[in-house]
Amino acid sequence: MAKIVVFDSGLGSLSIIKEIQKSGKNDIIYFADQKNYPYGVKSQAQLSTIIKKTINLLEEKFMPDIIVVASNTPSLMLDLSTKKIVDVRPPLNLAIKKSKSKRIGILATKSAIESKGLVNYIQKNIPKSYKIFKINGSNLVDLVESGKFLNNKNYCKKIIKKSLEQIIMLEKIDTITLSSTHLLFLKLLLKKEFPEIEFVDPGKIVARKVFLKIKNKQSKRNSLKIFTSGNVNNFKNKLNKIGINNKVNFLST
Repeated sequence: MAKIVVFDSGLGSLSIIKEIQKSGKNDIIYFADQKNYPYGVKSQAQLSTIIKKTINLLEEKFMPDIIVVASNTPSLMLDLSTKKIVDVRPPLNLAIKKSKSKRIGILATKSAIESKGLVNYIQKNIPKSYKIFKINGSNLVDLVESGKFLNNKNYCKKIIKKSLEQIIMLEKIDTITLSSTHLLFLKLLLKKEFPEIEFVDPGKIVARKVFLKIKNKQSKRNSLKIFTSGNVNNFKNKLNKIGINNKVNFLST
């Protein structure tokens, strides 16, 4: 019976959890570190302190088989991947397969697109014949965490159009990686606004990595326990709006 902890700074983990649950039956603990939201504007030093402290806390409290750092920002800025830790990075190999123009956008948080980690990751994974455009999507992440993607879709469409239209047209981008786990909640809106663009996400890739690590420890059913370092009632209300009615527990960091 595998125990998996998945965490990020808020709702983003849910997009990864959904894919993990499709790939097998597991006991999942979801920790929304809302006290430290957003990760996407933190410096490398700040993130290093937060993430190391969080991983140690989750190890001690839950003793999991796997910890999924369900956020591209620390995954790119810090060296996290171990036998026990699975991180999330832009699905560039998938983007290469999808792109016909060889012009790919990486939509990520401000900290991620400005990081040396992303520069190194691009150099290792992208042939020189491809052109990469780094796009700041921190304002789109806020649309998800604030809940506006649920109750103010027209406002979200305006922000999406304003954020992406010019660079897509100017640079002839045909493929964009959704390189914040929050952005998967906007995929339908993005696709509606830009139907000609391939939006690729890492959910299935991460789920596959997790499955290969714990395939012999499957549970009989999926279970999900939820914790937050923020306001329990506020977070529970957000979850209720997207159809998740599980109990939410407080966990101090």
